[in-house]
Amino acid sequence: MFAAAHYAALAVFVLGCWGFGRALLARLAPPPRRDAWLEAAMAAALGVGLFICAFQLLAIFGAFKPGATVALIAAGVLAAALQLRPWWREVRALRAAGAAAAPWTRAERIAGIALALVALPALVAPLAPPAAFDELMYHLPYARQVAQQGSLGIHEWLRYPWFPYNYNLLYAAALQVGDDVLPHFLNALAGALSAVMVYRLGIQHANRLTACIGAAIWIGIGDYSNALIDMGVALFVLSACVALWWWRESEPLQGGTRWLGLAAFCLGVAAGSKYQALTFLPLVALFVVWHERRPRAWALALLCFLVPCVYWYARNAVMTGDPFNPIGARVFGFTDWIPADYVQQVADVRDHAARPNALIWAVFLAPFSLLWKRSAALRAAGWFCFYSVAVWLLTSRYPRYLTASFPLLALMAAIGWQVLFGWIAAGVRRAFGARGGPAEAAPAAAAPAGRLGLAGDWIVVLLLAALAAVSLGQTAGKVAMISPTPETREAFLRQHVPGYAAMDYLRQHANGRVYQIALNEAIYYGPNPIWGDTLGPWRYRDFLLLLPGDMARKLAAKGFTTIVMPASMVPTLATRPGFDEHFALLYEKDGGRVYRILSTAP
Repeated sequence: MFAAAHYAALAVFVLGCWGFGRALLARLAPPPRRDAWLEAAMAAALGVGLFICAFQLLAIFGAFKPGATVALIAAGVLAAALQLRPWWREVRALRAAGAAAAPWTRAERIAGIALALVALPALVAPLAPPAAFDELMYHLPYARQVAQQGSLGIHEWLRYPWFPYNYNLLYAAALQVGDDVLPHFLNALAGALSAVMVYRLGIQHANRLTACIGAAIWIGIGDYSNALIDMGVALFVLSACVALWWWRESEPLQGGTRWLGLAAFCLGVAAGSKYQALTFLPLVALFVVWHERRPRAWALALLCFLVPCVYWYARNAVMTGDPFNPIGARVFGFTDWIPADYVQQVADVRDHAARPNALIWAVFLAPFSLLWKRSAALRAAGWFCFYSVAVWLLTSRYPRYLTASFPLLALMAAIGWQVLFGWIAAGVRRAFGARGGPAEAAPAAAAPAGRLGLAGDWIVVLLLAALAAVSLGQTAGKVAMISPTPETREAFLRQHVPGYAAMDYLRQHANGRVYQIALNEAIYYGPNPIWGDTLGPWRYRDFLLLLPGDMARKLAAKGFTTIVMPASMVPTLATRPGFDEHFALLYEKDGGRVYRILSTAP
């Protein structure tokens, strides 16, 4: 019942998204190449963006309340109900007008089985309670604060109070009408819609085998068990690319410019969710200016881009002078951060630099495929991928910052893997075919070919068996993380969230401000709000480097009554001379300690 309730809630929201998105898309000229399921996925993605804009507008005016959220979703479901029958007639008409689908080949069936096996763990992953680093540090704390207040604000106790938070507004809505597992499903929704798009794009511009492999790669490297926003950004970047190609294939006088507006809107939603989405703007601008120079078209695109994201950047510019706060500090000046914070953040990103998942490395082989030569759309996708990787290499080299490009990277990598295995198969055939002299060439070729075919069958069986074992193992692990009762949830969180017991104690008993030390990745389970971080105005170094008496007085002067820390910090702080004179132990459990501040005199 726990899983069924959450999937039912997700289905209602998806229906509402599709209803709003379909209502808008129906007023645009149809795309040049019709694909009912790609258009349905685009409609749902557009509906997600429209919900984000509606929630943002409500929150700006302090009206983002549960009743408004429920009313919006109900309106979307009503819009879907009114359009469902005409849409289904359109699907049937497109199916009847199109060519009959070719039967699945052996290779395509194998790829389809692999896709199903890869998707299996992703279906249960969102059901786990929140336990992942950044979702507990600021994504869910921000969403909870907005959900409780019903308005947008600057929450300086968070690590990134000035970031654009478009996709997090969905999580705030989920917390208003459900529990904190529901945001995981909204993150997974972005991955699922992107997977549908990758599959349908593969069918449309390549073949069924490419579609299955590309979708499997994207699902396999996605993370469906948290409430981060990287997959949400990926969804809207991919949607923008789809709309851009529809625009490219459309005639301007037949409504093609409207697709340009849709692409700009999707990029605006992405840019209003994460700063990294801004890195795609130079490439998109170059692509657009190459084909379109009319001021009217550019004005429409600029307006559509600004609608979902201008609030965040304008607010930052007006209040701090830095529209990209804090990453624009070196140009626009520092506000909450100091230069040392900036240096530390850059160093932290570099410390996490690593190679992305090996499944996408084959993208560099895609230009050697015949599909590359035949399809202008695939070439455009390939250049997008190469640009994304180049920017990523020159900036962060942090794998998660490449997530926005992963769907198209997965599609193009699927083509690259086919090139690679084609080369390997050709080499093996040449090696076996070269044995023997001319007289025995004919009989000798048949036997090795038969043995190679049998060996290939066994290799495929073994690979599928290995994939099935991995998939079932991962699924079992994800199922074990599901916590449908308060008791199982408590046990799970105590095991997976360091300092959870101490944070939970404070949430129930805190009286006054709480300053946390080295537990910033668990603050979601503490009192709301809770201060303390490595960066920003409540940075640790401003307090912890003081003598215990001075630290207690400074904390008390700022209204703090309690501190919480992990046991790992005890040798550094609690053993210093004079600590016990200013701090009294209140609670200790599972490696977390809570202290009351005794010194209250400034």
